[in-house]
Amino acid sequence: MEPLSSPLLTKTTYISPTPALSIAPAQVIRGVDRLAEAGEAIAAFGSRPVIVGGDRTLKLIQPHLQPIIETHQLKANWANYTPDCSESSLEKLQQIGADHQGDLVIGVGGGKALDLAKLLAYRTRVPIITIPTSGATCAAWTALSNIYTNEGAFLYDVGLAKCPDLLILDYSLIQTAPMRTLIAGIGDAIAKWYEASVSSGHSEETLIVAAVQQARVLRDILFQKSVAALNEPGSQTWREVVDATVLLAGAIGGLGGAQCRTVAAHAVHNGLTHLSATHKTLHGEKVAYGILVQLRLEEMLQGNQLAASARGQLLKFYSDIHLPQTLADLGLGNITLAELRHGAEIACGEKSDIHRLPFKVCPESLMAAMVSTTVPVGATKS
Repeated sequence: MEPLSSPLLTKTTYISPTPALSIAPAQVIRGVDRLAEAGEAIAAFGSRPVIVGGDRTLKLIQPHLQPIIETHQLKANWANYTPDCSESSLEKLQQIGADHQGDLVIGVGGGKALDLAKLLAYRTRVPIITIPTSGATCAAWTALSNIYTNEGAFLYDVGLAKCPDLLILDYSLIQTAPMRTLIAGIGDAIAKWYEASVSSGHSEETLIVAAVQQARVLRDILFQKSVAALNEPGSQTWREVVDATVLLAGAIGGLGGAQCRTVAAHAVHNGLTHLSATHKTLHGEKVAYGILVQLRLEEMLQGNQLAASARGQLLKFYSDIHLPQTLADLGLGNITLAELRHGAEIACGEKSDIHRLPFKVCPESLMAAMVSTTVPVGATKS
């Protein structure tokens, strides 16, 4: 019998490699007082956890975790990260983990604590559990860590091999955080639509199309529910907004990859972190302001009237929930021209995400946009 012959069997097909996707945590536990019920799930990953968080957060979480530690006979090391989510902090934590012979990292707190805990687990090749204590970011979900200087200036981000092994979203913990943190989380999450639609809105790739559409849904949820949620902490609507800022925002970045994460809004944030006066403002507050800057750039450099209308809509929304609209709202009312240029030059750096915009942006254009975020829509022309 003649051997079967077919072009499909004999021809070598070369397919260009695509980036690996880390879409979601392996497991998500969420609900009211769920941390108290998560002991077995935590203990399944290791017996010698290194618990990473800020000083205040560790004090907050200890009464919740200590019963689990005692019940399951875990040997825990409580590691306060200082001075920031920086390379030197990571080195100290790596030494703590080695001395402790840690076989698990538990990150508790906000974005920087969770980013550092994820990176520590990645570097030491142990499982990672994230327990967010506010709705300020989607860091508990993502396979990404941002690294800063010891003074809090953004340096670079690190893509991780996987999302966390377990995410525990306990609404009771989230509700103890200041309301300002959830407002910042709304600002950070809503940026997904304005950035992803610009960078990837014309993509025909299935998963990117899905991520962009999820970003639109996320925006609509936040427009519709944020005011009611902030007026009724702990309510079902409030929990839905927390899910949006912590979970859905992370899922969009996971599904769409880097193309659906950041463009100009986050680039502006990164530049602003190099101005010490902004270190008292939250990540999502700077990102929210950055959205207005991005839309202003689209107005100025493209004559984009849809961007102008979107900016007007956002200004109303920001007023309703108290997100920053101007440099003054970020504590930069007395910023010098040199300081403004410094932040703009960093935001326009060679590797900046701002260059995902479909037009060229120089520091001068960015500076003009940064000082005109509240210009009445239709009052000026490019």
